[in-house]
Amino acid sequence: MKIAVLIKQVPDSDDVRMDPETGTMVREGMGAIVNPLDLNALQAALDLRSAAGGEITVITMGPPRAHEALRECLSMGADRGMLLTDRAFAGSDTWATAKVLAAAVKKAGPFDLVVAGEKATDGETGQVGPETAALLGIPFSTYVSALSLADGGVEVSRTVEEGIQRQYLPFPCLLTVLHALNEPSMPTLAGKKRARRTEIPSEGIASIGLSQEETGLGGSATRVVKISYPTISRTTEMFDEKRIDEGIERLVAVLRDMAVI
Repeated sequence: MKIAVLIKQVPDSDDVRMDPETGTMVREGMGAIVNPLDLNALQAALDLRSAAGGEITVITMGPPRAHEALRECLSMGADRGMLLTDRAFAGSDTWATAKVLAAAVKKAGPFDLVVAGEKATDGETGQVGPETAALLGIPFSTYVSALSLADGGVEVSRTVEEGIQRQYLPFPCLLTVLHALNEPSMPTLAGKKRARRTEIPSEGIASIGLSQEETGLGGSATRVVKISYPTISRTTEMFDEKRIDEGIERLVAVLRDMAVI
């Protein structure tokens, strides 16, 4: 069984800065981690490999430093990594990103299953996974909170607003997963040693068969035309544990002034 895991390196900070000219995120000088939900996707792949055997390839698009994220995934048990890095990819929206990932999956594959986190913490769109599946022409399922192997495919449970939906998807297919699916394991010492020795190939725009017009800002269907930062106009009153009663009285007084009580 061949599995591809799509991951993203995201800022390890709530202090996200945006470039007002391009509308893209400024990543220089910020700490970075593997997107948390992508670790759930990797753990799902590891569990499926344990059950059915096979190979796991982790793929990411980003600057050269994204090697770090791939090596972390290798240390957790992934077999191979692929870094998609090229200045032509800079500024890609979700659609342009999906084009790059789909091209990479085709180049590294074929795969029985592609897995990714439901969304990234620096975007919150949840669009890249489904868009990649659409470009690959394969079925997909989102909000996956449970999965198991079935005859020629997988059975999944989707946690949605209406409750739990159950689906069967034949291979090849793509899944985006939620944190409820599993608990990611920790890297091992042996895994870290292997990750340091493993060669991770880098692929650019030419090697995956895309043109300049298909990626980056030029290949993006969306534009950020304006950035606004929220201003905090409220004043805050703090009451420590020694002034709990005073704080409650103050809260009641404010609610009465607002005619809430």
